Amino acid sequence: MASSKFQELQSFSDEDLKAELLTTEEQFGKLKFDHAVRGLDNPLRLTEARKDIARLKTEVRRREIAAMTEEEIASRSKIRERRR
Repeated sequence: MASSKFQELQSFSDEDLKAELLTTEEQFGKLKFDHAVRGLDNPLRLTEARKDIARLKTEVRRREIAAMTEEEIASRSKIRERRR
């Protein structure tokens, strides 16, 4: 079952996703700094922010792959095959 955050991300436009990714990464940087300097009340917020960033990046990449042409997908498959 998909999480509610994942379903929410699917309704975002591409620009909204990228903007959300930038703001989340900025917030994560600030959280890391605050945690290093004075500590956080709830250090699990760092983990949540990291997971949110991963969700956003996954959705951006999923859309990039969906928008690829047949030629690009074939090229991508060749690259993946060489790595094995």
